[in-house]
Amino acid sequence: MPAAVMTEASESPVRSPGGAAVMERAPERVRKPSPRYKVLLHNDPVNSMEFVVTTLRQVVPSLSEQDAVTVMLEAHNTGVGLVIICDIEPAEFYCESLKAKGLTSTIEPEE
Repeated sequence: MPAAVMTEASESPVRSPGGAAVMERAPERVRKPSPRYKVLLHNDPVNSMEFVVTTLRQVVPSLSEQDAVTVMLEAHNTGVGLVIICDIEPAEFYCESLKAKGLTSTIEPEE
């Protein structure tokens, strides 16, 4: 009897009625990407621009100095600035941390 050759770990040999080995693949699982959320910074007429930039960098360490300045200026000029887009847990953490430091922040689903 011929030996079945397995090429992938997810495949298993199955004997057909004629005796030949037929490779059957395990069904692949399709993973939906988790929804992403936008962390928004709202314009702040109370705190200084320097404070806002410093706070953004403290709360969201992945922001560079230039990114933080850009977010601050976007919020200053348009009323709202996009801080970061991420999963719900870090989005909630960033939003609450910004609020705890006296800034106005909200989150909303990415469209």
